[in-house]
Formats: sequence, C-alpha cells, structure tokens
Amino acid sequence: MASNNKSSVPRPVSRGGIGLTGRPPSGIRPPSANTRVTTSVPPGTARPGSRSGPIGTGGVLSSQIKVADRPVTQQGLSGMKTGMKGPQRQILDKSYYLGLLRSKISELTTEINKLQKEIEMYNQENSVYLSYEKRAETLAVEIKEFQGQLADYNMLVDKLNTNTEMEEVMNDYNMLKAQNDRETQSMDIIFTERQAKEKQIRSVEEEIEQEKQAADGIIKNMSPEKQVKYIEMKTTNEKLLQELDTLQQQLDSLNMKKESLETEIAHSQVKQEAVLLHEKLYELESHRQQMIAEDKSMGSPMEEREKLLKQVKEDNQEIASMERQLTDIKEKINQFNDEIRQLDMDLEEHQ
Repeated sequence: MASNNKSSVPRPVSRGGIGLTGRPPSGIRPPSANTRVTTSVPPGTARPGSRSGPIGTGGVLSSQIKVADRPVTQQGLSGMKTGMKGPQRQILDKSYYLGLLRSKISELTTEINKLQKEIEMYNQENSVYLSYEKRAETLAVEIKEFQGQLADYNMLVDKLNTNTEMEEVMNDYNMLKAQNDRETQSMDIIFTERQAKEKQIRSVEEEIEQEKQAADGIIKNMSPEKQVKYIEMKTTNEKLLQELDTLQQQLDSLNMKKESLETEIAHSQVKQEAVLLHEKLYELESHRQQMIAEDKSMGSPMEEREKLLKQVKEDNQEIASMERQLTDIKEKINQFNDEIRQLDMDLEEHQ
C-alpha cells in the first residue's frame, strides 16, 4: 500500500524551475556559500559606490544617466570588445633581447649600405660635374675665340658689301694693330710693375718677420721685471689702439652727421640765419668772458698806478741800455770805417 501510494504521487517539476521536493537539474548549479546575498534597497536610495548616484522618486525616466557610462560602438549599445592578441612570449630572457638587437643591427647595416650607395652615386655625379665644368670652361674660351673671328669676318663682309677700297682696309688694320701694340706694351708694363710690387711686398714681409724674431729674442733676453713691464705696456698699447679705433669710428660718425647737417642748413635759409646768430652769440660770450677775466685781473687804482710806474721804469731802463748799445755800435762802425779808409789809402800807395 505504501509503495503504491508513493508511486502514485507525481513530482511537480517544471521546465524552467526546480521542484518543491526534487533535486535541481544538472545544468544549474546551486549558489556557493561565498556568494554574497544582496539586501533589499529601499526606493530613492542607490547602492554605495555606484556611478548613477541616488535615484529619484520619478522612476527610471527621471534618473540621471551619463553617456560616458554606456560605451557606444559601431554596432550600437553593447559591451566594449577588447582587442584579441595572439600568443606572446611570457619570459623576456637574454635570447629575446639578443634577437631584438640582431634585428636592429641588420636594419642599421642595410640603412648604412643604402647611404653608402647614395654617397657613391653622388660622388660619381660630382666627378662627372667637375669634368663637365672644366670642359665647359675650355669650350667657353673657344667660343670667345670663334666669336672674335666671326666678328672679323663679318666686318670684312661689310667692307666688301660697301665696296670699300683696300687702302682704307689697310689703314684700319694698321690703326688697330698699333692700338693693340700699345695695349700689349701697357699690359707688359703693368705686369712687370706688379711683379716688382709683389717682390717688394715679399721682401718687406721677410723684413717684418726678421724684426719680429729679433724683438722676440730681445724680449727673451730681458730680465723678468722688464718682461712684466713690457707685457703691461703691450696690453696698454692694445687697449689704446682699441680706444683709438672706437674714437675714430665716433669721429667718422660725427663727420657724417656734420655733413648731413650742413646739407640741411644749405637748403634752409632760416637755419643759416640761426647758425649766424649762434656764431655771433658765441663770439660775444667769449668776449664777455675775456672782459670778466681782465676785470678780475685788474686791481685797485693805486696798484695799477704803481704797476704802470714800474713798467715805465723798466721800459726806461731798457731804452737807456739800448741807447748805450747803440752808441757803442756807432763808435765801432766809425772805427771800422776809419780802418777801411786807412786800408784803402795803404792799398793805393802800394799800387
């Protein structure tokens, strides 16, 4: 009876769920013990740590949704597809780096070979260009010669076409020949003068070098104190030369400025009158300064009187001394005249 009752009761098993008294199907595993059971969340609050934040009371439509939270791809709103990589080397050991180094070295060698080939090609092109350039120079000289000959032939044809007589042609020829001879002589003179100048320059340079060597020898033979003094004087000389150069530059700039101002003044009557007034003002100021200096140098009337008396006495003494010298000179002149007359008389008696 018991077995019949037990077999007659069917098991309530559904397709998608688990029966009340039966075991779960093999395709669905029971939740593990480590699975965290989620607690119920009251409406209006969000799970801590979520991106969406608090959910409003309006439901799903009133919730704040960010576009960055839902990745969009070409296929629409779906999950991001990660790039599938092939199998990689798990351990980067010495052999891996050696292989990488060999690959880089091979790339460098191929690049170096390529650059060397380009360099060789450029060198060949350069050598060919130089040869062509030399050939072009020689051809240019030949072209100039042929152009001169062509000009001569054209002139001869013109003479023949114009029925020019032979005497005129010969006269022109002689005239051109004489002119060429004069020019060749002048060129020879210039060439000889150039050689002489170059020889003179070389001799002067040799003399300068000898003088430098002699000066170096003298400096070496000097005492240490004199050498130090010489070095100091040399440095001062260099400084003075630099200052001279700067001052010369300033002088040149001032001269240029002066010339420009003079040109401006020459084109303006008002500026010319202003320059004349400035010159007169400068003369008057200099005269005023001179008069002030004379006034300062002058003393009181008594001092001036004594000064004048002293000057008069000195002048009188000089005049008296000059008169005495004059009388002495006159006496000597008379004496010399007497001697001359006596010599003349003696000469006449002797004759």
